[in-house]
Order: sequence, then structure tokens, then C-alpha cells
Amino acid sequence: MNTHAPLAADDLPIWDLSDLYSGPEDPKIAEDFVRGEKSVKELAKLQGQFVSARANPERLGLLIDQAAGLYEKAMDDMGGALAYATLASTIDRENARISKMQSDLGTQAAMISADSLFLSLELNQLEDWEIENALKVTPKAQKWRPWLRRIRASRPHELTPDLERLMLERMPAVGQWTRLFDETLTRLRAKVGKESLTLNEALTRLSAPQASVRKAAAQGLSVALKENAPVLALALNTLAFEKQVEDRWRKYEDPAASRHLANEVDKDAVDAMAEAVSESYANLSHRYYKVKAKVLGKKQLDYWDRNAPLTQDVQKLYTWAEAKKIVLDSFAQMGPEFAERAERFFDQPWIDAAPRPGKSSGAYAHPVTANRHPYVMLNFTGDRREVLTLAHELGHAVHQTLCQPLGSILADTPLTLAETASIFAEGLVFEHLVATASLEEKKALLAGKIEDGLNSVIRQIAFHRFEEKFHAARLEGEVALDQINALWLEVMGESLGPAIKLNDGYDVYWAYVSHFVHSPFYVYAYAFGDLLVSALMEKRRENPEAFTPLYRELLAGGGTKTYVEALAPFGMNPRDKAFWKMGCARLEGLIEAFEALV
Repeated sequence: MNTHAPLAADDLPIWDLSDLYSGPEDPKIAEDFVRGEKSVKELAKLQGQFVSARANPERLGLLIDQAAGLYEKAMDDMGGALAYATLASTIDRENARISKMQSDLGTQAAMISADSLFLSLELNQLEDWEIENALKVTPKAQKWRPWLRRIRASRPHELTPDLERLMLERMPAVGQWTRLFDETLTRLRAKVGKESLTLNEALTRLSAPQASVRKAAAQGLSVALKENAPVLALALNTLAFEKQVEDRWRKYEDPAASRHLANEVDKDAVDAMAEAVSESYANLSHRYYKVKAKVLGKKQLDYWDRNAPLTQDVQKLYTWAEAKKIVLDSFAQMGPEFAERAERFFDQPWIDAAPRPGKSSGAYAHPVTANRHPYVMLNFTGDRREVLTLAHELGHAVHQTLCQPLGSILADTPLTLAETASIFAEGLVFEHLVATASLEEKKALLAGKIEDGLNSVIRQIAFHRFEEKFHAARLEGEVALDQINALWLEVMGESLGPAIKLNDGYDVYWAYVSHFVHSPFYVYAYAFGDLLVSALMEKRRENPEAFTPLYRELLAGGGTKTYVEALAPFGMNPRDKAFWKMGCARLEGLIEAFEALV
């Protein structure tokens, strides 16, 4: 195992996107959009027929099957090009040509898709019993029941056809604020001594062994964020106002309601989880950071010490080959299929792991469409967290490949279940690492696992609370930069506790959390997934052989079941606050184990 220099980018895989398109000027992009437009025009010919067929269940069932098939074909035809634009821009954010392509394709897709708006509007004019009768007499239409369930869920929030078209056609313009946010963060450079660090490089240094390195990176990043905060705050405020207007027209009761609807999750379940977590702050984050401060010989940790390693010894760095073996061996514990599906991503150029200028920070797995393979992106530096990130994103990718037989419509998984496979995969890798660790390594692994749990549960619920407070303040008018900073310090102070000092400069750290702009109220899904996986890991421990087929069925089900239906075979009820307390208790158990070692 390498414990010295970081990996060179040349040692790491990068994407070859040519199996999608040869480049931004590939004529196949336009050809696929022409095919997509043709499918939408075929679909548009069905306009007006659904309501008129309400008295003929068999005719209505055939219309539903025909419409869903055309809609999915259009998604597949255009989805590859849209995914290509996203992937290409991820690894070359400063390329104006690619940025233009992404913007233009998004606009074009919105204009084409506008002709399909009638579909959900007409289906929602029908009564439940009329649709149910149609499905009963038309077997091949029954597969679309989950899709219809989602469409019906939006029924109380639909607008007139003209207004729905207006909303759709203006989306690309609204999306330019997200683009501004992203490009601002991509261009951001933190001055650290004589170096000029990207956002990802600066964030990576916050986990460096040396306190002086962490402090310099934190302060340099703070200065860079403060310089860009006015633009980032403007983007956040503008998009929040856009959301506010749409929510009012659609009669959503609160800013998070549309996200709950998209996730097919009850507000009560999310509130129960958030309350369970916030009530556990003292027993989890406050308790752990107090112990960590003691281990590091401090009364109070600076905010840049939050993810610091326990010692200043050089951190173990894993080579790419070592990381690959650890992940595949861990996946194999669930059976050969899981490892085989993951291994294909290493065998093919489907992973982009090399950090480099112009590439976005963070990590993700993009499913593209059900008739194409997913792609995995991360910025691999060789440390333990990046091995777990690799497992996380490959967990997503395996989940996405298991869903593919369902087709693009039904494979789409609500966020409440979408994080299950990824966090579960991390758990498998952690168990694998602990099993072969020395005492000192076990301390570091436990600390890392606890901190990952705190970041996924405590931190994400704090983010959720921040969003709640920000959007509530935005109802009263534009939220000034110093007010946003104050809200951030308030919620982070509550969640981190007295053992963490929120030094000058931390007040602008909200500005790099892109989820606030990309997907408002997305963040609670991480806590949902982490606590849910805690329960699933316990179920697996009880009976590994019986667990695996149930788990595979959950993943392969994609979006065909609600989270309540999907978890029923495991005997779990996520609407119960006690369920979430169980997940918090498992994290508390890890903290107790850590205390016993130190």
C-alpha cells in the first residue's frame, strides 16, 4: 500500500464517451433529437383521445400502453444526448463550446417535450376507477401502474395546459442560474501560500494530517468563497424565488412539498426522521467531537479539524488496483452477481477517477437511459474516503444496471430509495476493511466511519434545516448575504455542538453546497438512506442468505414500489419515529466502540 505521494492522474481511468457520441459536433446528436421529436409528435396525435375513451376500458388501456411506450422512446432517443452533454461538461467545465451544447440541448429538449404535456393533464381528468378498469382488461398496460401512480400524485398541483407549457419552456432560462453557480465554483481558486487550489483540491486538504495544512486550506477557501459569495447568493435567492412562485401556483403547502411528492414520501416520515436526528445531536455529533478533541489534545476543535485524521502520521493511500480489489471483494459478499456487475465498470472506460483542472468536484453515477450503461465519476486521491466513495458510486451503478430491464420510466427510483445501494456498498467496504485492520487502523477506520455517518446523517439534516430556514426567510423578500451566513452558523452550531469552534470565515461555507441550487431539499435523502441502510445491515446480520434475494429484489424494483411497499418484506416501517431512532442508536454504538479504543 502506498503511503507517500498521491496518485498521478495518469494512473487513473478516465471516460471514453465515444460509445455515446464522438464529440459535441457528432451529427448523431441531432439525429437522435429528430427521432425523439418524431416520437413526441406521434404521442401528440393521441391528444384528446383519453377522455373520450373513458367509457371504453379496453380502448383506454391500449391508449395508456401506447402513450407510455412513445413517451419512453422519446426519453431514450434524447436522453443519450442530454446525458452526454452533462458528462462532457463535468470533465471540462471551462469549455465554452460544451457549455453552449449543454444549454442548447436543454432548451431544445424542453421545447420538444412541451408537446407531451397534454398526457398527464388528460390522464388526470380521469377518475381512479376508470383507470383501474382499463388496467384490469388490458394486461400489457398493467406494467405502467407505478408510472400512473406518480402522475396521479401530481393531480392536485397541475395547472392549465398553457401554464404547464409556459413552465416547461422557461425552464432552460431558469437553469442558467444553476449554470452560473456551477461555473463560478469551477473557476474559484483558493490562494494557499504560492499555490492556487481548485475547490476540490482545497476541500481535500481539510482532511490532511497536518493542522497547518488544514488551516491554510480552510482560510484560503474562506477568502475565495467570500469573494464569490455575492454571485452565489444571488443565484440561490433567484432560484428560491422562482421556486416560490411555482409552488404558489401549484398550491404546494411548503417549499419541501414538491420534493416529498417526487420522492413519493410522506411529510410525516421526513419530519419524524429530522426530529429523531436533531434530538440525537447531543448523543452523536456533540459526544463524538468532544472525544475527538480530547484525542487530538484540544479543548475545542477548529472547524477545519472536523474531518482531521487522528494522528499526523502520513495517511495510508490506496492504489487504484487496491481500491478496485477491496470494492469487488466486498461486493462479492452479496454474491457473485454484485461483483460481476461492478467489475464491468473497471473493464470498460466507464469510470472517470482522475482529478484535473476544469473537472467538477464531488462524485456521481449517471444512469443515462435504461438502454445504455451508466457512468461513474469521482476524484480519486487514494485516501480511505475515496475508496468508500468509489464503493458508493459503484453501488449506484449496480443498482442502475439491475433496474435497466424495467425501461427508463420504471427504472427511475425515488431519492428515498436511490441512496440505499450506494450507502449499503460503503457499509460492505467498511466491514471488509475493519476485518483485516490492526488496532491503530481500527481506531482510524471507526473514526472515519463515524464521521461519514455524521456527515451523511447529522450534517445533511442540518443542511435540511438550513434550507427550511432560508426558504422561510425568502418568503419575506431577498435574503441578504449576512443573513444567509447567520442562518448557516445557527444550524451548523446546533448540529456540531460546543466542541467545534466556528471560526471566522466558516459563515460562507454554505456557498459550495451545490445541492441547495441543483435540487432543493434533496439532502434529507442522504440521511434517509443512511439510517435505512443501518436497519438493512442489521437485517442482513440476522440471516445473510435470506437477506440477499430480498435486497436484490428491492434494487431491481427501481421505482415500481413506494418506499413503504419496498421495505415491507423486511418488516420495517419508516413512518415510525422509533425506526429512525434505531438507526441513530447504531451510530451511537460505533461512537461507544471508538471511546472504548481511545
